[in-house]
Order: sequence, then structure tokens, then C-alpha cells
Amino acid sequence: MRKKEAHILIVDDDEDILFSARIWLKKFFAEVSCLSQPKNLVKFLSEHQIDAVLLDMNFRKGFENGQDGLYWMQEIKALEPDLPIILMTAYGEVELAVEALKNGASDFILKPWNNEKLYASVNLAVDISRKNKKLNQWENVSIKTNQYQLETQSGMMKEVMEQIERVAATDANVLLLGENGTGKYVLAEHIHELSERKNQPFVHIDLGSLSESLFEAELFGYKKGAFTDAHQDYAGKIENAQNGTVFLDEIGNLPLHLQTKLLSLIQNRKLSRIGESKERMLDVRFIFATNENLRKAVSENRFRKDLYYRINTVELQVPALRDRQEDIPSLADYFLEKYRQKYHKPELFVNEILISELKNYSWPGNIRELDHCIERSVILSRENDFRLLMPQDEESEKAVLNLNLEEMEELLIKKALKKHRGNISLAAEDLGLSRAALYRRMEKFQL
Repeated sequence: MRKKEAHILIVDDDEDILFSARIWLKKFFAEVSCLSQPKNLVKFLSEHQIDAVLLDMNFRKGFENGQDGLYWMQEIKALEPDLPIILMTAYGEVELAVEALKNGASDFILKPWNNEKLYASVNLAVDISRKNKKLNQWENVSIKTNQYQLETQSGMMKEVMEQIERVAATDANVLLLGENGTGKYVLAEHIHELSERKNQPFVHIDLGSLSESLFEAELFGYKKGAFTDAHQDYAGKIENAQNGTVFLDEIGNLPLHLQTKLLSLIQNRKLSRIGESKERMLDVRFIFATNENLRKAVSENRFRKDLYYRINTVELQVPALRDRQEDIPSLADYFLEKYRQKYHKPELFVNEILISELKNYSWPGNIRELDHCIERSVILSRENDFRLLMPQDEESEKAVLNLNLEEMEELLIKKALKKHRGNISLAAEDLGLSRAALYRRMEKFQL
């Protein structure tokens, strides 16, 4: 019989009890630990990932009313609310058993126990523990941070939405391309919500926010002892998305050596944690996103060609906000309503003059910049007097107060883009630059 991958903790002041319980349970579970002093419980639980606890009810000589066990059970519950606890006692009063179960115990074992009953109780507790952990992971990763409206008046965006509806029902890999702030996260989440995996986890992994040293551990997880700080087994973010969707944002930032591992994972649907030889079967749907030109990255040997072709089964180009001006009024209304409620200013509204002002700006930061603009304006506006604080207001002040050449260059590029409504050729001509030179400067300033 193959041992179940679980860590059981037995807490009892009787060394004979610890020995016999450990010997029996080691036949069925991968790891069984023992503690003879309950005062070490909290420290032990904080350092190890435990699936079930067997806890004696009497630790002090002369005190056999079970209150010790109830006390330490509450200590465990304060630290690990969902951890199953099986109480053990030689004094099996029915009242005590009922009280223990009411206070959160998962089961009650009488000494001397029946081995088969002990195994059945611990095995059931492990199954409960795993279900609790999976539910917690699902709740943590399924919280939606954004609820943008997805209605659009833009022809370009309507085409993207139609393609999303067609591809969402499949398990095809999707690559979302577009500038920063265009809403790629929202669209990835929308694909998940339209898919058959909608009731399973949606895991967002921002590769741009992870340091290279953490990439592999965060994505693939690790086994206890795999490296210095690996104090317990850790399931990586991809593994936590089992049966759901993984959204790998900023895929262009993935180091070459991990691109190989990701390619193998996508092809074979098997995952190995760091320091672990066994492979775990994986059932997830992948969505990728980047603002980088991956074709160029492939030609420069910064991105694997075979991985590029594997991830872009369906490639969707998300338009910049300047290319979908028809949507600016509805987006502005959405953000205004959101921040009116948040900051308790229900009387503020956007009139046609303000909408026109919003449309006349190039929005190099796209929807994210519009969001921040509306929030800032709501915060600083008085009741019944909505004052739109456009980004150029800040830039004009910077131009007066700051003579830094690099910042002035950034300001001039922004003004040229605004003047020509994002037309790169006209903006480059106005600045006396080639298109390539302007693109290089836009990349430098992340415009």
C-alpha cells in the first residue's frame, strides 16, 4: 500500500503511546512526528505543515478532567483554524466527547484504541484537511480585484471581444498583446469566466514583479529542505491553479532557463517541485500576456522560438485607449461611480466639456492612467464641483519647476504624442526624430 503524502503530529506525555501510535501510522502516512510536551506545540506548528493532530486530553498528573486537551485544542485552532484535531483520552465520558466536538474537534479516540479505528479517523482527518486547504487556495486566488465593464463601442475592441467569446470555450493557449494598462488582466479573467473552468481557481502570476531568484520557487513550488529557507513543502502558484486557469503576465520577463521548464510543463502537463523527483499531473488552462515584441525577442535569442509558437495558439492584440476613444465616456463613468462610492461623494458627475477634455488626451498609460486620473480628481474635488485633474496639469507644473534634461525630454515626447493623438509618425516628425528613435525613447520612459 502506497503511503499517503501527509504529515501527522501526535501530542502525548506518554512515550509508550507516542511510540505505538507512530509505528502504526507510519505504515500509512509519509511523515509522523511526536511531541511529549504541549508547550512546544505552537512553535512546531509554525515551522511545519501539518495535516492532522492527535492530541491527548490530560497532561498534568492528578488532573484527569480533559481540560488540558481542550485548552491546547483552542491554542491550535487560534493558529490553524482548519486543522483537524483528534482527541485521545482514557477517560471517555460522553459529556467530554460532546464538548470537544462542539469546540472544534474532528473526532474522539478512546485509549486503548483499535488500530483500524485509529487509521480510519486519521485518514478521514487528512482528507478533510486537504479539502480545507484547497478551498482556502481557491478563495485566495479567485478574489476579483477589478470588475471593469466590458461593453464597448469600439470596432477594434468589439472584434477582440468576439474572438474571446469563440476561444473561451476551448482550452487553447491564448496570448494577449498590448501596451501596459490596456486591460489584459481583465480580459484574461473574462476568458476564464466564460470557460468551463469558471468555478475553479484563476491564478494571476505577474512575472514582472518577481525577482529572478524567486521565479522558480513561486511558479513550481519546492520540497522541504530543497534550499536554506525551505522549512516546509510549498505548492507553487501553478500547482494551486489545478483544474483552473493560470494567467502568466509579462511572459517576456521569464528567464531562458525557466522558459525550457515552462515549455516542458505546457507540452507534458507534468510538474516537479524544486528538490523533488516525482512528477505531478497538471490540468490547467494557460493565458499569457506581454507588452513586449516577442517576435523581436525570438530573433535576438531572448525568447525561445518553440515556446513562442506553443503559447500563441490564439493571439489577440488589445488596442490602446487612444485607438478606442469611443469607450472613454463609459469608462470614465464607470470609474467615477466607483470612486464616488468609495470616497462618499455621490453628487459629482462628468459633463460633456470634461468628456471632450478626456478625449483630447493621448493616454499613454491607457485605462490604468484614466483610472488614476478619475480617482485623483474625485479625491481632490469638492462636493457638487468635480474638478478634472488631467495628467498634463502635473506635467506643466513639472516643466516650470524641473529643468532636468531627461525629464524634459520625457515631457516633450508626451506632449508630441498628445498633440498628434498617438500617431507615432507625426509625433516623430514634430520632434525631429525617426520613428525608430521615438520608439526607443518611448520604451525608455515606458510610454
